[in-house]
Amino acid sequence: MSGRVERTRLAAGLEVSRVITGLWQVADMERGGKGLDLAVAARAMQKYVDAGLTTFDMADHYGSAEDIAGVYVDELGGRGRVELQTKWVPEPGPITREDVRAAVSRALRRLRVERVDLMQFHTWSYSHPAWLDALSWLQELVEEGVIGALGVTNFDAAHLRVALASGIRVVSNQVSYSLVDQRAAGALAGLCAEHEVKILAYGTLAGGFLSERWLGRPDPHLADELTWSQLKYRRFIEEAGGWDAFQALLRTLAAVAARTGTTIANLASRYILDSPGVAAVIIGARLGESEHIASTLELLELRLDAESRAEIAAALGKLTRIPGDTGDEYRRPPYLTASGDLSHHVAGFPAPYAVREAAGGRRRVLSGTPWEALGGYARAVRVGDRVWVSGTTATHGDRVIGGTDAAAQFHFAVDKLAGALESLGGRLEDVVRTRVFVADLADWEAVARAHGVRFGEIMPANTLVRAELVGSEYLVEVEAEAVLTGA
Repeated sequence: MSGRVERTRLAAGLEVSRVITGLWQVADMERGGKGLDLAVAARAMQKYVDAGLTTFDMADHYGSAEDIAGVYVDELGGRGRVELQTKWVPEPGPITREDVRAAVSRALRRLRVERVDLMQFHTWSYSHPAWLDALSWLQELVEEGVIGALGVTNFDAAHLRVALASGIRVVSNQVSYSLVDQRAAGALAGLCAEHEVKILAYGTLAGGFLSERWLGRPDPHLADELTWSQLKYRRFIEEAGGWDAFQALLRTLAAVAARTGTTIANLASRYILDSPGVAAVIIGARLGESEHIASTLELLELRLDAESRAEIAAALGKLTRIPGDTGDEYRRPPYLTASGDLSHHVAGFPAPYAVREAAGGRRRVLSGTPWEALGGYARAVRVGDRVWVSGTTATHGDRVIGGTDAAAQFHFAVDKLAGALESLGGRLEDVVRTRVFVADLADWEAVARAHGVRFGEIMPANTLVRAELVGSEYLVEVEAEAVLTGA
Protein backbone atom coordinates (compact mmCIF):
# COMPACT_ATOMS: atom_id res chain seq x y z
CA MET A 1 0.00 0.00 0.00
CA SER A 2 1.34 3.41 -0.94
CA GLY A 3 2.38 5.61 1.95
CA ARG A 4 1.50 8.69 -0.08
CA VAL A 5 -2.26 8.34 0.17
CA GLU A 6 -3.87 10.92 2.41
CA ARG A 7 -6.74 9.69 4.55
CA THR A 8 -9.37 11.43 6.63
CA ARG A 9 -11.77 10.46 9.40
CA LEU A 10 -15.46 10.66 8.48
CA ALA A 11 -16.85 9.04 11.62
CA ALA A 12 -15.80 6.84 14.50
CA GLY A 13 -14.23 3.76 12.96
CA LEU A 14 -14.39 5.09 9.40
CA GLU A 15 -11.36 6.52 7.63
CA VAL A 16 -11.44 7.07 3.87
CA SER A 17 -9.00 8.00 1.15
CA ARG A 18 -8.96 11.73 0.42
CA VAL A 19 -9.40 10.77 -3.21
CA ILE A 20 -12.33 8.37 -3.46
CA THR A 21 -12.87 6.28 -6.57
CA GLY A 22 -16.34 6.92 -7.96
CA LEU A 23 -18.16 4.18 -9.83
CA TRP A 24 -20.98 6.22 -11.39
CA GLN A 25 -19.50 5.63 -14.86
CA VAL A 26 -20.42 1.97 -14.60
CA ALA A 27 -23.94 3.05 -15.57
CA ASP A 28 -22.60 4.92 -18.60
CA MET A 29 -20.46 1.92 -19.61
CA GLU A 30 -23.61 -0.20 -19.47
CA ARG A 31 -25.64 2.31 -21.47
CA GLY A 32 -27.67 0.50 -24.08
CA GLY A 33 -28.28 -2.54 -21.90
CA LYS A 34 -24.92 -4.29 -22.19
CA GLY A 35 -23.84 -5.36 -18.71
CA LEU A 36 -20.22 -5.50 -17.63
CA ASP A 37 -18.43 -8.70 -16.77
CA LEU A 38 -18.57 -8.44 -12.98
CA ALA A 39 -15.40 -10.44 -12.37
CA VAL A 40 -13.35 -8.45 -14.88
CA ALA A 41 -14.56 -5.15 -13.46
CA ALA A 42 -13.95 -6.35 -9.90
CA ARG A 43 -10.38 -7.28 -10.74
CA ALA A 44 -9.84 -3.73 -11.99
CA MET A 45 -10.57 -2.51 -8.45
CA GLN A 46 -7.48 -4.33 -7.17
CA LYS A 47 -5.07 -1.87 -8.84
CA TYR A 48 -6.63 0.99 -6.89
CA VAL A 49 -6.43 -0.91 -3.63
CA ASP A 50 -2.79 -1.84 -4.25
CA ALA A 51 -2.04 1.88 -4.69
CA GLY A 52 -3.71 2.72 -1.37
CA LEU A 53 -6.90 4.09 -2.94
CA THR A 54 -9.17 1.85 -0.90
CA THR A 55 -12.42 3.85 -0.83
CA PHE A 56 -15.10 3.37 -3.48
CA ASP A 57 -18.31 5.34 -3.97
CA MET A 58 -21.39 3.96 -5.67
CA ALA A 59 -25.19 3.99 -5.58
CA ASP A 60 -28.18 1.74 -6.05
CA HIS A 61 -28.70 3.18 -9.56
CA TYR A 62 -25.09 3.13 -10.83
CA GLY A 63 -25.74 0.09 -12.99
CA SER A 64 -24.04 -2.99 -11.53
CA ALA A 65 -21.53 -0.99 -9.43
CA GLU A 66 -22.66 -2.46 -6.10
CA ASP A 67 -22.55 -5.99 -7.54
CA ILE A 68 -19.03 -5.42 -8.87
CA ALA A 69 -17.88 -4.29 -5.43
CA GLY A 70 -19.56 -7.33 -3.92
CA VAL A 71 -17.64 -9.66 -6.21
CA TYR A 72 -14.40 -7.93 -5.23
CA VAL A 73 -15.18 -8.27 -1.52
CA ASP A 74 -16.43 -11.84 -1.59
CA GLU A 75 -14.43 -13.54 -4.35
CA LEU A 76 -11.21 -11.55 -4.78
CA GLY A 77 -10.08 -11.07 -1.20
CA GLY A 78 -11.30 -7.53 -0.75
CA ARG A 79 -13.10 -8.04 2.55
CA GLY A 80 -11.62 -5.78 5.21
CA ARG A 81 -9.36 -4.02 2.71
CA VAL A 82 -11.80 -1.46 1.31
CA GLU A 83 -14.31 1.16 2.43
CA LEU A 84 -17.55 0.95 0.47
CA GLN A 85 -19.93 3.87 0.50
CA THR A 86 -23.17 3.76 -1.40
CA LYS A 87 -26.38 5.74 -1.82
CA TRP A 88 -30.07 5.10 -1.63
CA VAL A 89 -32.08 7.18 -4.07
CA PRO A 90 -35.77 6.28 -3.66
CA GLU A 91 -38.56 7.34 -6.01
CA PRO A 92 -40.49 10.45 -4.95
CA GLY A 93 -43.42 9.83 -2.64
CA PRO A 94 -44.21 8.17 0.68
CA ILE A 95 -41.54 6.04 2.36
CA THR A 96 -42.14 3.46 5.07
CA ARG A 97 -39.81 1.98 7.65
CA GLU A 98 -40.05 -1.28 5.69
CA ASP A 99 -38.93 0.50 2.52
CA VAL A 100 -35.84 1.77 4.32
CA ARG A 101 -34.92 -1.63 5.69
CA ALA A 102 -35.49 -3.26 2.30
CA ALA A 103 -33.22 -0.73 0.58
CA VAL A 104 -30.39 -1.26 3.06
CA SER A 105 -30.83 -5.03 2.90
CA ARG A 106 -30.55 -4.85 -0.89
CA ALA A 107 -27.29 -2.89 -0.60
CA LEU A 108 -25.91 -5.41 1.91
CA ARG A 109 -26.80 -8.28 -0.39
CA ARG A 110 -25.21 -6.68 -3.45
CA LEU A 111 -22.09 -5.59 -1.59
CA ARG A 112 -21.90 -8.95 0.22
CA VAL A 113 -21.17 -7.30 3.54
CA GLU A 114 -22.76 -7.27 6.98
CA ARG A 115 -22.57 -3.48 7.36
CA VAL A 116 -22.56 -0.58 4.91
CA ASP A 117 -19.63 1.67 5.80
CA LEU A 118 -21.42 4.86 4.72
CA MET A 119 -25.03 4.99 3.51
CA GLN A 120 -25.85 8.27 1.77
CA PHE A 121 -29.43 9.40 1.19
CA HIS A 122 -30.78 11.51 -1.68
CA THR A 123 -34.27 12.99 -1.91
CA TRP A 124 -35.87 14.46 -5.01
CA SER A 125 -38.15 16.80 -3.10
CA TYR A 126 -38.32 18.46 0.30
CA SER A 127 -42.01 19.34 0.05
CA HIS A 128 -42.93 15.74 0.84
CA PRO A 129 -41.91 15.04 4.47
CA ALA A 130 -40.94 11.46 3.66
CA TRP A 131 -37.29 12.51 3.35
CA LEU A 132 -37.05 13.25 7.05
CA ASP A 133 -38.82 10.01 7.97
CA ALA A 134 -36.33 8.11 5.83
CA LEU A 135 -33.37 9.71 7.58
CA SER A 136 -34.85 8.90 10.97
CA TRP A 137 -35.26 5.24 10.05
CA LEU A 138 -31.79 5.09 8.51
CA GLN A 139 -30.43 6.38 11.80
CA GLU A 140 -32.17 3.50 13.55
CA LEU A 141 -30.09 1.17 11.39
CA VAL A 142 -26.92 3.04 12.37
CA GLU A 143 -27.82 2.39 15.99
CA GLU A 144 -28.42 -1.29 15.16
CA GLY A 145 -24.98 -1.52 13.54
CA VAL A 146 -26.26 -2.32 10.05
CA ILE A 147 -24.98 1.04 8.79
CA GLY A 148 -21.60 2.35 9.93
CA ALA A 149 -22.32 6.04 9.34
CA LEU A 150 -25.08 8.09 7.74
CA GLY A 151 -24.51 10.68 5.05
CA VAL A 152 -26.61 12.64 2.61
CA THR A 153 -26.03 13.65 -0.97
CA ASN A 154 -27.09 16.76 -2.89
CA PHE A 155 -28.57 18.41 0.20
CA ASP A 156 -28.71 22.19 0.35
CA ALA A 157 -27.70 24.09 3.47
CA ALA A 158 -31.28 24.74 4.61
CA HIS A 159 -32.31 21.09 4.68
CA LEU A 160 -29.07 19.78 6.06
CA ARG A 161 -29.75 22.26 8.87
CA VAL A 162 -33.24 20.85 9.37
CA ALA A 163 -31.88 17.31 9.61
CA LEU A 164 -29.11 18.21 12.05
CA ALA A 165 -31.38 20.34 14.25
CA SER A 166 -33.84 17.44 14.37
CA GLY A 167 -31.22 15.11 15.84
CA ILE A 168 -30.18 13.23 12.69
CA ARG A 169 -26.46 12.41 12.98
CA VAL A 170 -25.30 13.16 9.45
CA VAL A 171 -21.51 12.87 9.01
CA SER A 172 -21.15 13.92 5.36
CA ASN A 173 -22.82 15.64 2.43
CA GLN A 174 -21.75 14.61 -1.06
CA VAL A 175 -22.28 17.50 -3.48
CA SER A 176 -21.17 18.90 -6.79
CA TYR A 177 -18.14 21.11 -6.12
CA SER A 178 -15.62 22.21 -8.73
CA LEU A 179 -13.93 25.25 -10.19
CA VAL A 180 -17.00 25.61 -12.40
CA ASP A 181 -19.49 25.05 -9.57
CA GLN A 182 -18.63 26.92 -6.38
CA ARG A 183 -22.04 26.77 -4.68
CA ALA A 184 -20.75 24.54 -1.86
CA ALA A 185 -18.31 27.28 -0.81
CA GLY A 186 -21.21 29.39 0.45
CA ALA A 187 -23.71 28.66 3.20
CA LEU A 188 -23.12 24.91 3.07
CA ALA A 189 -19.42 25.16 3.94
CA GLY A 190 -20.19 27.35 6.94
CA LEU A 191 -22.90 25.04 8.23
CA CYS A 192 -20.72 21.96 7.77
CA ALA A 193 -17.88 23.62 9.69
CA GLU A 194 -20.26 24.51 12.52
CA HIS A 195 -21.54 20.94 12.85
CA GLU A 196 -18.41 19.02 11.80
CA VAL A 197 -20.11 17.55 8.74
CA LYS A 198 -17.64 16.63 6.01
CA ILE A 199 -18.09 17.67 2.39
CA LEU A 200 -17.46 14.97 -0.20
CA ALA A 201 -16.94 16.75 -3.52
CA TYR A 202 -17.83 15.16 -6.83
CA GLY A 203 -17.59 16.64 -10.30
CA THR A 204 -14.20 18.22 -9.56
CA LEU A 205 -13.07 17.44 -13.13
CA ALA A 206 -16.42 18.53 -14.63
CA GLY A 207 -16.78 15.29 -16.55
CA GLY A 208 -13.21 15.56 -17.81
CA PHE A 209 -13.65 19.05 -19.29
CA LEU A 210 -11.15 20.40 -16.76
CA SER A 211 -8.16 18.97 -18.61
CA GLU A 212 -5.65 19.79 -21.35
CA ARG A 213 -7.74 17.73 -23.76
CA TRP A 214 -10.34 20.50 -24.00
CA LEU A 215 -7.99 23.49 -24.02
CA GLY A 216 -8.48 25.39 -27.29
CA ARG A 217 -11.06 22.91 -28.54
CA PRO A 218 -14.31 24.04 -30.20
CA ASP A 219 -17.50 23.86 -28.20
CA PRO A 220 -18.84 20.27 -28.29
CA HIS A 221 -22.32 21.58 -27.37
CA LEU A 222 -24.47 18.60 -26.38
CA ALA A 223 -23.29 16.12 -29.00
CA ASP A 224 -24.35 12.48 -28.89
CA GLU A 225 -20.76 11.26 -28.58
CA LEU A 226 -20.40 12.87 -25.16
CA THR A 227 -20.68 10.62 -22.13
CA TRP A 228 -23.54 11.12 -19.71
CA SER A 229 -21.13 12.84 -17.36
CA GLN A 230 -19.95 15.21 -20.10
CA LEU A 231 -23.53 15.97 -21.16
CA LYS A 232 -24.26 16.95 -17.56
CA TYR A 233 -21.23 19.14 -17.01
CA ARG A 234 -21.52 20.85 -20.39
CA ARG A 235 -24.76 22.28 -18.96
CA PHE A 236 -22.87 23.48 -15.89
CA ILE A 237 -20.34 25.21 -18.15
CA GLU A 238 -23.13 26.99 -19.99
CA GLU A 239 -24.59 28.27 -16.72
CA ALA A 240 -21.12 29.38 -15.58
CA GLY A 241 -20.77 31.75 -18.55
CA GLY A 242 -20.45 29.53 -21.59
CA TRP A 243 -17.65 27.90 -23.55
CA ASP A 244 -15.60 31.07 -24.12
CA ALA A 245 -15.56 31.88 -20.40
CA PHE A 246 -14.60 28.27 -19.69
CA GLN A 247 -11.73 28.46 -22.18
CA ALA A 248 -10.42 31.53 -20.34
CA LEU A 249 -10.39 29.50 -17.14
CA LEU A 250 -8.57 26.65 -18.87
CA ARG A 251 -5.89 29.04 -20.13
CA THR A 252 -5.26 30.28 -16.60
CA LEU A 253 -5.10 26.73 -15.30
CA ALA A 254 -2.74 25.69 -18.08
CA ALA A 255 -0.34 28.52 -17.18
CA VAL A 256 -0.40 27.61 -13.48
CA ALA A 257 -0.03 23.91 -14.26
CA ALA A 258 3.01 24.56 -16.47
CA ARG A 259 4.67 26.66 -13.78
CA THR A 260 4.03 24.10 -11.02
CA GLY A 261 4.75 20.99 -13.06
CA THR A 262 1.33 19.40 -12.85
CA THR A 263 -1.81 18.92 -14.95
CA ILE A 264 -5.00 20.96 -15.23
CA ALA A 265 -6.97 18.03 -13.81
CA ASN A 266 -4.79 17.68 -10.74
CA LEU A 267 -4.78 21.43 -10.22
CA ALA A 268 -8.58 21.53 -10.38
CA SER A 269 -9.03 18.68 -7.90
CA ARG A 270 -6.34 19.87 -5.47
CA TYR A 271 -7.90 23.34 -5.31
CA ILE A 272 -11.19 21.80 -4.20
CA LEU A 273 -9.51 19.28 -1.89
CA ASP A 274 -7.86 22.20 -0.07
CA SER A 275 -11.15 24.11 0.27
CA PRO A 276 -12.62 24.50 3.78
CA GLY A 277 -14.72 21.57 4.91
CA VAL A 278 -13.79 19.23 2.06
CA ALA A 279 -12.81 15.81 3.38
CA ALA A 280 -12.36 14.12 0.02
CA VAL A 281 -12.88 14.48 -3.69
CA ILE A 282 -14.50 11.73 -5.75
CA ILE A 283 -12.94 11.00 -9.11
CA GLY A 284 -14.73 8.66 -11.47
CA ALA A 285 -13.24 5.48 -12.90
CA ARG A 286 -14.16 3.47 -15.95
CA LEU A 287 -13.18 0.09 -14.53
CA GLY A 288 -11.15 -1.95 -16.97
CA GLU A 289 -11.12 0.81 -19.58
CA SER A 290 -9.13 3.77 -18.26
CA GLU A 291 -7.23 4.29 -15.05
CA HIS A 292 -5.70 7.42 -13.60
CA ILE A 293 -4.02 5.90 -10.56
CA ALA A 294 -0.60 7.43 -11.16
CA SER A 295 -2.04 10.91 -11.68
CA THR A 296 -4.21 10.51 -8.59
CA LEU A 297 -1.17 9.72 -6.49
CA GLU A 298 0.52 12.81 -7.93
CA LEU A 299 -2.58 14.82 -7.01
CA LEU A 300 -2.27 13.69 -3.40
CA GLU A 301 1.35 14.89 -3.30
CA LEU A 302 0.59 18.22 -5.00
CA ARG A 303 0.64 21.40 -2.90
CA LEU A 304 -0.55 24.77 -4.20
CA ASP A 305 1.28 27.93 -3.21
CA ALA A 306 -0.47 31.20 -2.42
CA GLU A 307 0.34 32.65 -5.84
CA SER A 308 -1.29 29.74 -7.66
CA ARG A 309 -4.40 29.85 -5.50
CA ALA A 310 -4.72 33.60 -6.05
CA GLU A 311 -4.47 33.22 -9.83
CA ILE A 312 -7.12 30.52 -9.85
CA ALA A 313 -9.40 32.50 -7.53
CA ALA A 314 -9.12 35.53 -9.84
CA ALA A 315 -10.11 33.39 -12.82
CA LEU A 316 -13.09 31.96 -10.92
CA GLY A 317 -14.25 35.51 -10.20
CA LYS A 318 -14.89 35.98 -13.92
CA LEU A 319 -17.31 33.05 -14.14
CA THR A 320 -21.04 33.31 -13.52
CA ARG A 321 -22.17 31.64 -10.31
CA ILE A 322 -24.25 28.50 -10.82
CA PRO A 323 -27.77 29.45 -9.65
CA GLY A 324 -29.29 28.21 -6.41
CA ASP A 325 -27.82 26.00 -3.72
CA THR A 326 -26.22 22.58 -3.78
CA GLY A 327 -28.54 19.95 -5.19
CA ASP A 328 -30.89 22.42 -6.86
CA GLU A 329 -29.86 21.01 -10.24
CA TYR A 330 -32.04 18.01 -9.36
CA ARG A 331 -34.97 19.93 -7.89
CA ARG A 332 -35.69 22.99 -10.00
CA PRO A 333 -34.86 24.52 -13.38
CA PRO A 334 -32.37 24.74 -14.89
CA TYR A 335 -32.01 20.99 -14.47
CA LEU A 336 -28.28 20.45 -14.88
CA THR A 337 -28.52 16.76 -15.67
CA ALA A 338 -27.42 14.72 -18.67
CA SER A 339 -30.85 15.06 -20.29
CA GLY A 340 -31.58 18.59 -19.07
CA ASP A 341 -34.58 17.37 -17.11
CA LEU A 342 -35.48 14.57 -14.69
CA SER A 343 -36.92 12.22 -17.32
CA HIS A 344 -34.19 9.61 -16.92
CA HIS A 345 -34.34 9.81 -13.12
CA VAL A 346 -37.99 9.78 -12.04
CA ALA A 347 -41.38 9.14 -13.61
CA GLY A 348 -43.19 11.89 -11.72
CA PHE A 349 -43.94 13.50 -8.40
CA PRO A 350 -47.02 12.49 -6.41
CA ALA A 351 -48.89 15.21 -4.54
CA PRO A 352 -47.52 15.51 -0.99
CA TYR A 353 -51.02 15.70 0.46
CA ALA A 354 -54.42 14.36 -0.58
CA VAL A 355 -56.84 16.91 -2.05
CA ARG A 356 -60.44 17.03 -0.87
CA GLU A 357 -63.23 18.59 -2.91
CA ALA A 358 -65.63 20.85 -1.01
CA ALA A 359 -68.77 22.87 -1.71
CA GLY A 360 -68.57 25.97 -3.87
CA GLY A 361 -65.70 24.67 -5.98
CA ARG A 362 -63.32 24.78 -3.05
CA ARG A 363 -60.41 22.37 -2.84
CA ARG A 364 -58.48 21.81 0.35
CA VAL A 365 -55.62 19.77 1.76
CA LEU A 366 -54.74 18.55 5.24
CA SER A 367 -51.18 17.80 6.29
CA GLY A 368 -52.18 15.32 9.00
CA THR A 369 -51.19 17.23 12.13
CA PRO A 370 -53.45 16.75 15.18
CA TRP A 371 -54.11 20.50 15.29
CA GLU A 372 -56.08 20.41 12.03
CA ALA A 373 -58.65 17.95 13.35
CA LEU A 374 -58.74 19.61 16.76
CA GLY A 375 -59.23 23.13 15.44
CA GLY A 376 -61.36 22.25 12.43
CA TYR A 377 -59.27 23.85 9.68
CA ALA A 378 -57.48 22.88 6.49
CA ARG A 379 -53.79 23.31 5.84
CA ALA A 380 -54.69 25.15 2.65
CA VAL A 381 -57.79 26.08 0.66
CA ARG A 382 -58.00 26.86 -3.05
CA VAL A 383 -60.79 28.87 -4.64
CA GLY A 384 -60.28 29.63 -8.31
CA ASP A 385 -56.69 30.71 -8.78
CA ARG A 386 -56.24 31.79 -5.14
CA VAL A 387 -54.77 29.68 -2.33
CA TRP A 388 -54.68 30.53 1.36
CA VAL A 389 -52.31 28.54 3.55
CA SER A 390 -53.01 28.41 7.28
CA GLY A 391 -50.50 29.38 9.92
CA THR A 392 -48.01 26.53 9.70
CA THR A 393 -45.50 25.35 12.28
CA ALA A 394 -42.77 22.72 12.03
CA THR A 395 -45.12 19.95 13.14
CA HIS A 396 -44.79 16.54 11.52
CA GLY A 397 -47.25 14.01 12.87
CA ASP A 398 -46.90 14.24 16.63
CA ARG A 399 -43.44 15.79 16.76
CA VAL A 400 -41.77 19.14 16.23
CA ILE A 401 -39.05 19.32 13.60
CA GLY A 402 -36.01 21.55 13.93
CA GLY A 403 -35.43 21.34 17.67
CA THR A 404 -34.48 24.70 19.18
CA ASP A 405 -33.29 26.14 15.85
CA ALA A 406 -35.84 28.74 14.70
CA ALA A 407 -34.43 28.88 11.16
CA ALA A 408 -34.67 25.09 10.84
CA GLN A 409 -38.28 25.20 12.07
CA PHE A 410 -39.01 27.92 9.52
CA HIS A 411 -37.56 25.89 6.64
CA PHE A 412 -39.64 22.82 7.52
CA ALA A 413 -42.77 24.94 7.86
CA VAL A 414 -42.12 26.40 4.40
CA ASP A 415 -41.68 22.88 3.04
CA LYS A 416 -45.14 22.03 4.34
CA LEU A 417 -46.47 25.21 2.82
CA ALA A 418 -44.86 24.29 -0.51
CA GLY A 419 -46.32 20.78 -0.28
CA ALA A 420 -49.82 22.20 0.22
CA LEU A 421 -49.42 24.48 -2.79
CA GLU A 422 -48.09 21.67 -4.99
CA SER A 423 -50.99 19.45 -3.98
CA LEU A 424 -53.39 22.17 -5.14
CA GLY A 425 -51.63 22.71 -8.45
CA GLY A 426 -49.35 25.58 -7.45
CA ARG A 427 -45.73 26.28 -6.64
CA LEU A 428 -43.85 28.21 -4.00
CA GLU A 429 -43.15 30.78 -6.73
CA ASP A 430 -46.90 31.60 -6.77
CA VAL A 431 -46.78 33.03 -3.23
CA VAL A 432 -47.65 36.75 -3.14
CA ARG A 433 -47.94 37.25 0.64
CA THR A 434 -46.27 35.77 3.72
CA ARG A 435 -46.79 36.46 7.40
CA VAL A 436 -44.21 35.18 9.84
CA PHE A 437 -44.61 35.02 13.61
CA VAL A 438 -41.68 34.44 15.98
CA ALA A 439 -42.09 33.58 19.65
CA ASP A 440 -38.80 35.15 20.71
CA LEU A 441 -37.74 38.48 19.24
CA ALA A 442 -34.13 37.31 19.46
CA ASP A 443 -34.90 34.90 16.59
CA TRP A 444 -36.16 37.56 14.18
CA GLU A 445 -32.94 37.97 12.20
CA ALA A 446 -32.26 34.24 11.79
CA VAL A 447 -35.83 33.74 10.60
CA ALA A 448 -35.71 36.78 8.32
CA ARG A 449 -32.53 35.45 6.72
CA ALA A 450 -34.18 32.04 6.29
CA HIS A 451 -37.10 33.81 4.61
CA GLY A 452 -34.58 35.40 2.27
CA VAL A 453 -33.16 31.99 1.39
CA ARG A 454 -36.57 30.57 0.48
CA PHE A 455 -38.28 33.65 -0.95
CA GLY A 456 -35.41 35.87 -2.08
CA GLU A 457 -36.16 35.32 -5.76
CA ILE A 458 -39.95 35.35 -5.28
CA MET A 459 -40.10 38.47 -3.09
CA PRO A 460 -43.71 38.33 -1.84
CA ALA A 461 -45.17 40.99 0.42
CA ASN A 462 -44.15 40.04 3.95
CA THR A 463 -44.81 40.85 7.58
CA LEU A 464 -42.74 39.52 10.49
CA VAL A 465 -43.97 40.06 14.05
CA ARG A 466 -43.38 38.72 17.52
CA ALA A 467 -46.34 36.76 18.89
CA GLU A 468 -47.10 34.21 21.58
CA LEU A 469 -47.44 30.90 19.79
CA VAL A 470 -49.51 27.97 20.94
CA GLY A 471 -46.97 25.60 22.50
CA SER A 472 -43.61 26.59 23.95
CA GLU A 473 -41.81 24.20 21.58
CA TYR A 474 -42.87 26.27 18.58
CA LEU A 475 -40.44 29.06 17.71
CA VAL A 476 -41.93 30.24 14.43
CA GLU A 477 -45.15 30.08 12.42
CA VAL A 478 -45.72 31.11 8.82
CA GLU A 479 -48.81 31.60 6.67
CA ALA A 480 -49.11 32.50 3.01
CA GLU A 481 -51.37 33.55 0.18
CA ALA A 482 -50.77 32.60 -3.44
CA VAL A 483 -52.12 33.37 -6.87
CA LEU A 484 -51.63 30.43 -9.20
CA THR A 485 -50.33 32.00 -12.40
CA GLY A 486 -50.51 28.71 -14.26
CA ALA A 487 -54.15 28.12 -13.30
